[in-house]
Amino acid sequence: MLLLPVAATAQSSAPQPAAPQPAATQPAALQSAAPQADAPQTAAAQPAETDDPGEATTLFPHPENSRWWLSGQINVVFQYHPAFPAKYSGPNSLNPVAQYATTHIFTLYTGYELTHTTEVLVDVEEASGNGLGGAVGLAGINDLDDVRTVQGVQLSIAPYLARLMLHQIIPLSSERVSSDRGAMGLATSLPARRIEFRIGKFDLADFFDNNSGGSDSHLQFLNWTIVNDGAWDYAANTRGYTDGALLEYDDHQLSIRFAEALMPKVANGIYLDADLARARAENLEGDLSENWLPGRAGVVRLLAYVNHANMGSYRQAIDDFLEGITPTPSMVATRRQGRVKYGFDFNFEQELTKQFGVFGRYGWDDGHTESFAYTEDDQTFQLGGWLRGGTWRRKLDKVGVAFVSNGISGDHREYLKLGGLGFLLGDGNLNYGRENIPEVYYNAHFWRGIYGAFDLQHVQNPGYNRDRGPVLVPGLRLHLEF
Repeated sequence: MLLLPVAATAQSSAPQPAAPQPAATQPAALQSAAPQADAPQTAAAQPAETDDPGEATTLFPHPENSRWWLSGQINVVFQYHPAFPAKYSGPNSLNPVAQYATTHIFTLYTGYELTHTTEVLVDVEEASGNGLGGAVGLAGINDLDDVRTVQGVQLSIAPYLARLMLHQIIPLSSERVSSDRGAMGLATSLPARRIEFRIGKFDLADFFDNNSGGSDSHLQFLNWTIVNDGAWDYAANTRGYTDGALLEYDDHQLSIRFAEALMPKVANGIYLDADLARARAENLEGDLSENWLPGRAGVVRLLAYVNHANMGSYRQAIDDFLEGITPTPSMVATRRQGRVKYGFDFNFEQELTKQFGVFGRYGWDDGHTESFAYTEDDQTFQLGGWLRGGTWRRKLDKVGVAFVSNGISGDHREYLKLGGLGFLLGDGNLNYGRENIPEVYYNAHFWRGIYGAFDLQHVQNPGYNRDRGPVLVPGLRLHLEF
């Protein structure tokens, strides 16, 4: 999949504080976060322009009082890994030979305010290039902008429609709170208590599992399982988008959202199944923003999801192989319409000082039904922190460090050990160990909407296999926001 992050975090449905902080530092409940499946991430809300070009965060200013919205971004990621040890390799292994790769994403964000409470948002995107290894061989793929191909289908590099949403705001109070105007919402203020309804084409990670410390792969981390909860197998096609409807209730510090969305027809497929009776995804999330520490903002979130689709069973694939029904364990041979996969996610972030904060996630899914839409990860733990550059008089620079540990269920392990293939993993054998990945980045603001970053990742037990790796992945990123 391809998940496009945006330069700043997407606009949040939750109220903004009276004196907004820079977008990348506010708790996600107070702002929108960029999306995450392995597809492009969401459009970010634009921080306020300043009179000093050195402090402006976009190449061109965006008016606050226009009914129209027009912005865009370009993101280029270059990564490399040296040769690494591997006792064996299979069809879905990360290549142990030294290699480099580059991905490119261009996104145009548009919107029009029909009324003060109704708007239409349309985004067009173009993605090209390939990530390291063709986005296979790892649960924590190194570049969120990497688009993998499925079953030999070559995706076009022509521009495509990323998002097409009707957004309706239903006020429930006369009190208003400030809001960052951006590509996910054009209002500069919102009712403090309200209902928001969206229908159309979007990325679920535009609105769920957001985290201001680590949800924007265009200004923060790059790894799939740090930017998103790897165990959240959220409904999306190969590019990271789905069709659906989202209902959200906001009341000051509390937000509750529910989405019904379409699942792909095949694992990580480009086409969605429009028959809701047999295939669909339900996602429910609540978040609470509080000053858990005196004067310091914090947010906690809890997400639950249930997927229904034409998915396979790891245990049935193993049993069929051991009984001689199939020559190798085959997930495809066990697929049955209406199978259910479910999971949970806990997500938090906490500001500790004006310049420093921490964040983390814990995610889990049942591990019996095949990984189908995002990545092969049944249980994940993540902890990280960020430091703003004001400490060294570079207030729009940022440093981040995070560690993620990914794991899979017993059935999933046995399936891979016997030679089974998932849509991402398959070394032909498996000496199981948790896939542990630390990542660090430095993101520098050069001028207006021009940013550059250095990123470094270290993957222990790639694809959960102690017989392969470790893998060191340095990278460079150029990001333009206009």
